[in-house]
Amino acid sequence: MKFLHHALAFVSGAVAVLGFSPLDFFPATLLALAILVHLWVRAPSPRAACLAGFLFGLGFFLAGVSWVFVSLNRFGAMPAPLAAVATLGFCAFLALFPATAGWAQARLRAPFAIPALWVLTEWLRGAILTGFPWLSVGYAAVDTPLAGFAPLGGVYLLSLATMAAAGLLWLIAVNRSRWPAAAGFAAIGIAGAVLQSVAWTAPSGGPVSVSLLQGNVPQGLKFDPARYERTLATYARLADESRARLIVLPETALPRFLDLADPAFVGQLKAIAVRNGGDLLLGVPTRTQPGVYRNSVISLGVSPAAAYHKSHLVPFGEFVPPGFGWILGVLQIPLSDFSRGGTAQQPMAVAGERVAVNICYEDAYGTEILRQLPAATLLVNVSNVAWFGDSLAPGQHLQIARLRALETGRMHLTATNTGITAAIAADGKVLKQLPQFAEGRLEIAAQGRHGATPYVAFADGPALALCLLLLFFFARRARSR
Repeated sequence: MKFLHHALAFVSGAVAVLGFSPLDFFPATLLALAILVHLWVRAPSPRAACLAGFLFGLGFFLAGVSWVFVSLNRFGAMPAPLAAVATLGFCAFLALFPATAGWAQARLRAPFAIPALWVLTEWLRGAILTGFPWLSVGYAAVDTPLAGFAPLGGVYLLSLATMAAAGLLWLIAVNRSRWPAAAGFAAIGIAGAVLQSVAWTAPSGGPVSVSLLQGNVPQGLKFDPARYERTLATYARLADESRARLIVLPETALPRFLDLADPAFVGQLKAIAVRNGGDLLLGVPTRTQPGVYRNSVISLGVSPAAAYHKSHLVPFGEFVPPGFGWILGVLQIPLSDFSRGGTAQQPMAVAGERVAVNICYEDAYGTEILRQLPAATLLVNVSNVAWFGDSLAPGQHLQIARLRALETGRMHLTATNTGITAAIAADGKVLKQLPQFAEGRLEIAAQGRHGATPYVAFADGPALALCLLLLFFFARRARSR
């Protein structure tokens, strides 16, 4: 019987991934979480609940972030056995967070505190050791009525609503307070649907024409000197074909330090932007002094020159934590020792808009996007998810970007090297997207917006405070009984 429970926990965790992009089957996530609630409530001891949470988390992350193996082995040149062990170890570490939530609810004898405990441990996962907030369960709800909660409290409020809905579904299934549970389940959905009708922000001026370029440069060739000239020619041609006022190139579209790039190429891009009466954003590594390298986006065109330097770097991919320098001898990742950009950078004033730029997985951190709001009128992400091949990662990243649009009430434009390049409306809907692994140019009329959602004003504070209050209330109530 124990084996069956352990297998059920592991399989349920893997099934929960079906609700995330590109699969987008939210009922599977809700059902898997309801099964986890059942296993936790029926666990005979805190230790058993902890193990159930760990096995659920292990299945969840092994299925959901298996693309870590792809980046380590295929593109980082780490031997397959070592990459497999590293991926398993990483997923096991992430599984400790749902394990902690399971142990805590059993230790406190407070099953009704499960949603709050889940969200608090999810938040910790996004903060500890630079954080990894990927696969917060709130993302799976982006196409459901629960998405209406995003402008109020961000992804963690969505996670709270999702876990509460899963708990109520379990109550309905076990015939325990069925009708009150059904009423609560319906109320959560109705409240979210009503909130979706609220316009938290308003248009700012008229739309601006935007062109998002996708060069489709294979990751294995991106930093190959023999491919360099062809890469430049591809982006120069795509840019020249556009008449948009704002042209956006992906992360490290220019795969060489800016000071080593051919000035004629940079001048050509600037001339194209000036011809269009606007500006061009170029992803390029920069260095201001020996030993100080940054992953940057610079502007070229009619507006005063501006730059954004990535501040939240990827461990081992963009910087090496102290004591782990030996890993550079195993991984073959170019440009893996960047310096952080500042945390007080302002939006770029380009093409008549104030653009909040973020690079790669920075948009997985909602509170970091808020640093440039409410001043910014548009969000722009430049990425190179070619590191993860044809895996779940690009679709998951697009889903994350959609939630950032919902939280901020801003249009979110994302330009990537191999896909998924997309334009996302302020309500989180994808307006246009390019197919993966294809060269292309996405043209869109982007509408800037002004104003502040409650999430822009208060960040994660209200959602976390609500979780703490619920935890205190239900834990105290359980102990008094």
